[in-house]
Amino acid sequence: MPSNGHIKSDLSLQDRELISLLQWAPRITWGEAAEILDAHATTLAGRWEKLERSGIAWITAQVNLSDTRNQLSFIEISCDPGDWAHVVDTFTAMPEVISVEAFAPSPDLGLTVLSHDLDSLSRFVEEQISRVPGVAKVQLMLSSRLHRAGDKWRLDRLTDEQRAAAQAWTAAEQAALPTSTTALGEDQRPVIEALMRDGRASAAEIARSTGLHPATARRYLQKVLASGLLSIRCDLVQGLSSSLVTAQWFMRLNASRHEDAAEALAKDPRTRVVSSITGRSNMMVVMWLSSVGEIIEAEQAIQSLVSDVEIQESVISLRPLKRMGWVLENERNTTRTFVAPHLQLS
Repeated sequence: MPSNGHIKSDLSLQDRELISLLQWAPRITWGEAAEILDAHATTLAGRWEKLERSGIAWITAQVNLSDTRNQLSFIEISCDPGDWAHVVDTFTAMPEVISVEAFAPSPDLGLTVLSHDLDSLSRFVEEQISRVPGVAKVQLMLSSRLHRAGDKWRLDRLTDEQRAAAQAWTAAEQAALPTSTTALGEDQRPVIEALMRDGRASAAEIARSTGLHPATARRYLQKVLASGLLSIRCDLVQGLSSSLVTAQWFMRLNASRHEDAAEALAKDPRTRVVSSITGRSNMMVVMWLSSVGEIIEAEQAIQSLVSDVEIQESVISLRPLKRMGWVLENERNTTRTFVAPHLQLS
């Protein structure tokens, strides 16, 4: 993905349709995409190249955040105002920190952290996060169950027929992958990191970028895609999504209601993340909204969908600083660097 430059101010209908399709089927061939969108394959490939080069959209491999080999946690950071920039640069450079949001009014930052286990998480918080100069307060919440992750959110500008065709292609792709019970190992890590940088990378491209033999790259790629360790996702700059505001609610409800509540909340197309968490609140919901004025309506929708919920706190993100390893300039600029997340393979 490119490392500098500004992006254009709006997306065409064709751009939105293409991004929508790639959210449903991120590795679809351009020939199949052309049939679904009634366009030419070369036109779609060229359009995607422009979107990717300009930093508007990108396809990456996200770690399966529900994988039991990893511990997902959410950490709120309050920091001294004069040290904010330094604190941000430090956290965005950490491989353990996969996402960073700038919050308002408080805390100052929200971190999404991936650890191997509770022991490594404890050491990370005590030995690294707490010792960053300027950090005044750290609050840790464990994800006890991730019900929905951001890779399920859709711009969705497709017709029902187009969406069904995209889903059918994805299902066929998954069914064609080899079945294997062999765990992934360090030999596959270069392929994993190549997919994190470009989720559409072919075996030939991975072979060129990693130095692997083409046949080995092809075999490893199939194994990685079949493992369930990664989820290929198409992301876009939030400022061009028509959903400019990220709102986050912390709430409490009976533990026996979490599954039903998560299923109900997932039906709202604005919902990106639903997670059961530890702490005073026991559930967190993140939505992308069109404006600040929509916050009250969204909160009412949550209360309507989950009738017995007690909303305890809401937080607004001023802007994303890092998303799934990609460090972002701002909501309307390109990504500048990629920091490969720590990943437990065995």
